[in-house]
Formats: sequence, C-alpha cells, structure tokens
Amino acid sequence: MWGGRFSGTLDDHMRRFNDSFPVDRRMWAEDIAGSIAWAGGLARAGILTAVERDELIAGLAAVRAEFAAGAFAPVVSDEDIHTAVERRLGELIGPLAGKLHTGRSRNDQVATDTRLWTLGALAQVDAALADVQRALLEQAEAVGEALIPGYTHLQRAQPVLLAHTLLAHFWPLQRDRQRLRDAGGRVGVLPLGSGALAGTAFAVDRPALAAELGFSSISQNSIDATSDRDYIVEVLAATALVGVHLSRLAEDWIIWSSTEWGFVQLDDAFSTGSSLMPQKKNPDSLELARGKSARLIGNLVTAVTLLKGLPSAYDKDLQEDKSPLFDAVDTLLLTLPVVAGAIRTARFNTSRMLAALDDAMLATDLADELVRRGVPFREAHHVSGRLVRAAEATNVRLRDLPAASFAQAHAALSDDVAALFDFTRSAASRAVPGGTAPSAVREQLTQAKHEVGGMQ
Repeated sequence: MWGGRFSGTLDDHMRRFNDSFPVDRRMWAEDIAGSIAWAGGLARAGILTAVERDELIAGLAAVRAEFAAGAFAPVVSDEDIHTAVERRLGELIGPLAGKLHTGRSRNDQVATDTRLWTLGALAQVDAALADVQRALLEQAEAVGEALIPGYTHLQRAQPVLLAHTLLAHFWPLQRDRQRLRDAGGRVGVLPLGSGALAGTAFAVDRPALAAELGFSSISQNSIDATSDRDYIVEVLAATALVGVHLSRLAEDWIIWSSTEWGFVQLDDAFSTGSSLMPQKKNPDSLELARGKSARLIGNLVTAVTLLKGLPSAYDKDLQEDKSPLFDAVDTLLLTLPVVAGAIRTARFNTSRMLAALDDAMLATDLADELVRRGVPFREAHHVSGRLVRAAEATNVRLRDLPAASFAQAHAALSDDVAALFDFTRSAASRAVPGGTAPSAVREQLTQAKHEVGGMQ
C-alpha cells in the first residue's frame, strides 16, 4: 500500500510489530460495508463509472462471502483488515480494485470501521444488560413481600423488602444502559471523507454516506475526525461502570450465599466445586463477574493513557485503541448472560432472612415514634440508643425490656410501644416513592418494567 517511497523491505520483526490484522480482522464486515458505500460515493462524484462501481461492489460482496464462510485466507502482506480486503479484491477483479482507495486514507477508513463496529457492539451489550435487568425483575416479583435485613457498613440496619434490595441493582444497570446509549450518539459520527487529515479532494457526498452507513451525522473537522477516539474512552468508561455494578451485585450475592448468611442458593449450573473438598459449592460465576470488573477498569485506563500526549491528527499509537475496546465488549458479552442466569435460577431462603431480623433494627422506628409524640429527633435518637444499649446489657430483645425501662427513658414512652416491634409494619411505614414499603416497591416494579421495556 505504501511501498513506492521505500527501496528496501520491512524487517520481519518490524512487520509483525506493525501488523494489526490479527486484531482488526474482526471488523471485516464493517470494512467491506464502508468500502461498498465509498464505491457508491465515488460513482456519484463522477470518479467511477456505474459499471466500475458495480464491479467493485460485486467483488467486495465476494470477499464478504469468503469472510462469512470462514474461507478467507490471509497472507503475510495483509498488514491490517483494509489491506487484506483490498488485496483479495484485486485478486478477484484485477487492477480496478486500485481505484477503490481514491480519496480515502486508512486513517479515515479505520476510524469509520471502528465506529461502525462499536455501534453494533453497543446494541449487543444493551440487550445483554436488559436481560440481567429482567432477571432481577422476575426475582423481585417472585419473592413478593419477603423481608431481609438491610445493611450499611455490612452491619444490620433496617428491615427492607427483598424485592427492594434486588431492585437496588436494577437502577445502576439502567443508568449504564443510558450512558451507553448517550455515548452511542457520539459514536455515530461519520469520519469517512476526511482522508489522511485534510479531507478528500473529490466531491463525495458525505451526508449521503452517513445515511447509507447508519451514522447520524458527519464529522466537522478532518484533522480531529481521523484521531478522535473520545468515543472509545466514553464507551470504556461506561463498560467499566457496568463492571463495577456487576461486582457490587456479585459481592452482595456471594455474601448471601455463604453458610453464615444462607440467604440465597445458587443453582448448580452457575456454581463450581473444589478439587479437594467434596462438600464445597462455590459461587464462581459471581466471583468471576466480580473479577472481570478489574479487566474492564484496566481497559479504560489503557485507552485514556494511550491518548494522553498524542499530537494532532492520526498517529500509529492509535492502532492500540481497538484491543481494549474489543476486550471490554467481549468480556461483557461473556459475563452478562452468566450473571443473568445466576440471578434467574437462584433460590432464596426467606425464612432464614426473616430469622436474621432483630429488634435493634427497629430502633429508628422507636425514634420516629418519639418524634410523632413531639420529641425532637436528636433527643429521640439518644433515647432510642440508650434503650438499645440497655437491651444489649441485659441480653434481651428490645421489645422484652420492662415497660418501666421505656417510661424511664422518656415520659413520652409511658404508653404501650409493643406495636412498634413489628418488622412488616416497619417496612410498610416507609411508603414514600422509592421507599421499601410494599406499595412503593409495587410502584417501583411498574416503573422498572416500563424503563426496561421502553429502551428495547
């Protein structure tokens, strides 16, 4: 492609160092789609005849069929996917293949291919994320109004609905999908026609190319267009957050599945055993999901570091942009179906969750009741805390403290407070939108279904 300027041959180590075909060959469909569109653009600009255009398109279709069938045979000179396609096109249709690259550079070609590939990848990731959300929704509906200890700092805090806890992982994934779709708007910018950096010298209709290839707009500056990889960083930032959210979900469920908690049991299909200890059932599906987050975060760091300090326009460093992008998408498309399956097939031990509730988790309800009886909250907080300490000191449940203890703690507690010690009542009292009351959770489920359905 570029040998005319050079008199010698490329060092073999340099050739292998320079080649990107093993990485970017997966963009064969996008490269051929861009080339077909470019042939049409050149014909509309009067650079190709209709016959030449049709012969080029037919040849490209033949190359595409070889890739699709797994029959494409690379050779040593295939530096990247672009040279591979053009080389094979020349073998099929002869010298006419040399006209296809008129007015086009590999700089705007690879930028176009990568954006096209990313648009397709985003749709796949979105569908996989939506399936994890649906699995959470299915379980949230199935568990009804079952209660579970809510935790902060991994310490028992307040009783909440299990469904509410499950849905706490739904909404981060919804934000992930929104971020990916928002990034997709900036991915969908056509760089083709930018040439190496100055734009093409031929009157190619770039808006028509954009429409044909499914882009929503065209780039406004040819120098920027060939080197812009911000969209990759955006996508990798969003996928890194997906990894973080999956890791947090996994961490909850790994803890819940331990013998000490016993709140959930993963299906055998999403568990593994020990090579030494026959009794073990390990939550490896979720542990691996948690581990993959490190990989996704690393891909983001790679991309940001790659771009730091590059001068304007295209630089060969940018050849390294696709590996982290491809890896992030591959990682998620491997991980998300496993997480969805693990969630969907899990079995909850709701009686174990109920047994884990203790009266100290109702201390806030006691303080709230004092507020209703006219006590300032800060004072109510201290009164309730002293009663919890008294129950701990005498090794009894909070509700089993003598009535005199409540009356002595505050005059406002001289009346019977036994009704407060009801976990179901506690949860039901938090009926504000977004709260854990059954009524609020039902509204949340309705909204979640609408959200996941509305983004299909």
